[in-house]
Amino acid sequence: MRKGFDGLSGLVIDVVDEDPQSGHLFVFFNKRRDRMKALVWDGSGYWVLYKRLEHGRFQVFDRVSERSEAFELTSTDLALLLDGIDLRGARRRKSHDELMAS
Repeated sequence: MRKGFDGLSGLVIDVVDEDPQSGHLFVFFNKRRDRMKALVWDGSGYWVLYKRLEHGRFQVFDRVSERSEAFELTSTDLALLLDGIDLRGARRRKSHDELMAS
C-alpha cells in the first residue's frame, strides 16, 4: 500500500490492462484486506482515496473469470463492500420489469 498516483496508474496499465484515465474507479486491497486504495481520473487529474479499517477486513470475494486479477462491481456493490457487507451470500432481487416479464 505504498504506491501513489504514478504507481497505481502503472498497475492499472500493466496488471489490469486498462487505461487509468478512462474515468473508471480502480480499487486495490492489501493482502490482509484491512486497507484499500482507489484511483480515479476526473478529467483534470487523479484522485487517490485511502481507507484503513480499525476492525475487521473488507470482504473481497473472488469472481470466476478469465482475468482473476480484476473484476467489475456495480457502484452499489462497491458501497456495500466498503461498508463491510459480505457480498458472497447476497442476492439481488428481481426488478419490477423482470417480475412483469415472467
